[in-house]
Amino acid sequence: MADTTRAVPFGDRAVLVEWGGTAPGHRLAAAVEEAVADRSAPVGVDGIVVGWASVLVLLASGGAGPARAIPWLRRLADAGGVRAEDQPGTDGRGAKSVELPVEFDGPDLDQVAAAAGTDPAGVVALLTGSELEVRFLGFSPGFPYLVGLPAPLAAIARLDTPRTSVPAGSVAVAGGFAAVYPQSTPGGWRLLGRTPVAMFDPDRPPYALLSAGDRVRFTALPAGTVAGPSPATSPHASPTGTGSAPPAGSGPAPTWAEVLRPGLLSLVQDAGRVGLAGVGVPAAGPADPESMTLANRLVGNPDGDAAIEVTGIGPALRFKADAHCAVVGAAPGAVMVTVDGHPVPDGAVLPLGAGQVLDVGAVRTGLRAYLAVSGGFDTPVVVGSRSSDLLSGLGAGPLVIGDRLGLGPPRPPHGLLGPAPDDPGHRPGEVRILAGPHDLGPAALEHLLSAVWTVDDRSNRVGLRLAGRPVPGAAGRTVPSTGMATGAVQVPPDGHPIVLMPDHATVGGYPVIGCVIATDLPALGRLGPGDTVAFTRVDLDTALDLARRRTRALESRVSGWFPTRAGT
Repeated sequence: MADTTRAVPFGDRAVLVEWGGTAPGHRLAAAVEEAVADRSAPVGVDGIVVGWASVLVLLASGGAGPARAIPWLRRLADAGGVRAEDQPGTDGRGAKSVELPVEFDGPDLDQVAAAAGTDPAGVVALLTGSELEVRFLGFSPGFPYLVGLPAPLAAIARLDTPRTSVPAGSVAVAGGFAAVYPQSTPGGWRLLGRTPVAMFDPDRPPYALLSAGDRVRFTALPAGTVAGPSPATSPHASPTGTGSAPPAGSGPAPTWAEVLRPGLLSLVQDAGRVGLAGVGVPAAGPADPESMTLANRLVGNPDGDAAIEVTGIGPALRFKADAHCAVVGAAPGAVMVTVDGHPVPDGAVLPLGAGQVLDVGAVRTGLRAYLAVSGGFDTPVVVGSRSSDLLSGLGAGPLVIGDRLGLGPPRPPHGLLGPAPDDPGHRPGEVRILAGPHDLGPAALEHLLSAVWTVDDRSNRVGLRLAGRPVPGAAGRTVPSTGMATGAVQVPPDGHPIVLMPDHATVGGYPVIGCVIATDLPALGRLGPGDTVAFTRVDLDTALDLARRRTRALESRVSGWFPTRAGT
């Protein structure tokens, strides 16, 4: 292990291992995966994200924290998981070689040739003559960052103004990397051509064609081989792409609820996509996990069953069969709810008969609330989850009029929702963080903690943008692409913090000055534009103690069996 290797907490649910130099991280990632597979890992692991010279290990909630994971990860690194002398192109455990055929007809081919001091044929020869290595994946599901370009191509810069849409299958270079766009997305790389090989298949595990450490060679196809703007053919093809999930009503469930009014932004969410961050898939799942957990428990469901996340104003649903529902927001009375036009309480089990209409109106306290039904919403599973991810387009997306949401087999609902536990010393609008893993200096951290920030109206499920006096020392500061965790407080060069939400990209290049502790993630999900927030620093022991206490408190909040009272 290099002398500069360090393993540090990234919030209270992750550990960041990083090192100096250019050694790739896929060896350490493979060692962690092997330990998880053979059950020798001392902690539960929910994901492994390889960065430029780092590995982020996401820890399972409810298990051992970073203090137990750090010595184990350092031992793995010492045993050869990280070696400074490794260079791109070296074999790693499970690494494979892949050939990607390309039709070189990209709109930037001539400009790249001029910048590289050659002609288009020379660019093709340079690229096809090189064996590249997948350093990490990110930006979008299955998007590979390939290193090993010859110097003339490694010097090509990004476009000054990114394109609003880059076709799926586009082969591109920029900033020292080559890549293939798995989906049609915005992008600022220089486009050289197109491959007919799909890089990401939402219907076929392991979903991404490439993994960190794999080797890639591009080969040239004759002109006219690749037809259309969005190629996706064998050997890893997806005829639909990730942005065209089946409609919400296409599941096989025999009973359903029909959407009469979709609300402002109503999304089906379950526990999210666990274990796929390493191939660029955001976790998604609830922005306010506590409220969704309580709604599910009230109707007798497991915590992670699919529910509807309501933002601002909720949907109106007509139920085909009898059902038990619950709507839970930030506090009692937070949400306006009616059944057939008659007001009913939130935070309670609501029995519905076939044909009745449940209408979730305005969320009056906080930004979000959750509608759960006994048995869960049985909507299509996309990449292992029913969750809708607004960044990558995975999942069914926002509800629309006419959607039919399948209902799972009902379970016995519970009776009562008890009051929220006291949190001594915790003030409204306060969010607690662990400092780091990156250091912008004491003045920057002091400013973050002393300021009162306002949630910008550009905030969403990807990130909360905070307005206020900029954090000092941020201008010109970036970090090598690093795995990211929900709750990370990034500081971009303009000094205005961005707090990452469930749909965030899996890697990022802005320094992280702190990370919101797990206990306070629900509070993030309740913040809307115009709300104010202040950060308070706590240490790791305090964060873990708060998480344990919150878990115990949640266990006692739902009691009894419907329609009887608690304790019976």
